[in-house]
Amino acid sequence: MREQEDKSPKETKRRVQHGAEETERLAKEQVRKKAYLAKEQAMEEIQKEKKAGRTEKRAAEEVERLGKERERRQDYLAREKATAEGQEARKLKGKRQSTE
Repeated sequence: MREQEDKSPKETKRRVQHGAEETERLAKEQVRKKAYLAKEQAMEEIQKEKKAGRTEKRAAEEVERLGKERERRQDYLAREKATAEGQEARKLKGKRQSTE
């Protein structure tokens, strides 16, 4: 019986120590989880910022591209108009020379 009484305080001490270790382990795990989630959130925020920057850059490039395209189209139409006017002038000049 004395042996059983000795085990009981030892058992109690062991259980208390185990409980404390479990509490400490859970606290550490919670700290790790919070740190992991904070890191993930920071990475997501960085990705959002990068995406916004890329979107903004792409929009600016699109505006620039459309401006250059409009300018090329206007240059092309101006050349076509000049060519047509030149052809018409030569045609009229040829008619005048042949009638004279």
